[in-house]
Amino acid sequence: MSRRTAPRPIAAALGELTAEAAPAGLLARVQAHWPELAGAVLCAEAEPVSERLGKVTIACRSAVWAQELELLSTDLLERLNHALGTPREPRPISALRFVVGVP
Repeated sequence: MSRRTAPRPIAAALGELTAEAAPAGLLARVQAHWPELAGAVLCAEAEPVSERLGKVTIACRSAVWAQELELLSTDLLERLNHALGTPREPRPISALRFVVGVP
């Protein structure tokens, strides 16, 4: 049996704890990856707010942003599915829906 000679870093303990506490749903996974996939500008203007049967709804600050994201939806959907897909479920998101509402 080996003994630990120094205290364990709190970052390691918190990292394990937050991974275990994270919600397992598709919306939670989309929200966790949204900042890195959408970028800072899109994150300030739009946010994933709901999911039903693989269709993710994204609330946008204005109709202009909703329309712009609709035009970019194919690329955005592909990036999300690439980041969230698994061998068992390669395309977890079937569609994106953009609505006007405060994110």
